[in-house]
Amino acid sequence: MTVKDVRDILDAEVLTCKDMLDTEVRSACGSDMMSEVLAFSKDHSVLLTGLCNQQSIRTAEMMDIKCLVYVRGKRPADDVLEMAEDRGIIVMTTGHRMFSSCGLLYSAGLSSGPY
Repeated sequence: MTVKDVRDILDAEVLTCKDMLDTEVRSACGSDMMSEVLAFSKDHSVLLTGLCNQQSIRTAEMMDIKCLVYVRGKRPADDVLEMAEDRGIIVMTTGHRMFSSCGLLYSAGLSSGPY
């Protein structure tokens, strides 16, 4: 699946790195607690969260997450978007809630990764 597919499935708006939508993603995770993402995520390529601050970008960078999707229509501040753009992290926003976003991606074939 590509980030473009994720965008279409979630009816999301791309906020950064619009030229990287052909990036392949293999798995996803959803959490508002970055400590859980750091502790439990393995080879995740998409992070769904409602946490709209620089910590979400730092976590994505540390875990080699290619795409970050803010759920519930949340939009990060400009400094957060600038940080993501500088690090080559694709950021999107969707009006879907966390549960339905994860369900839509799972139904479309995106897994939670190896555990």
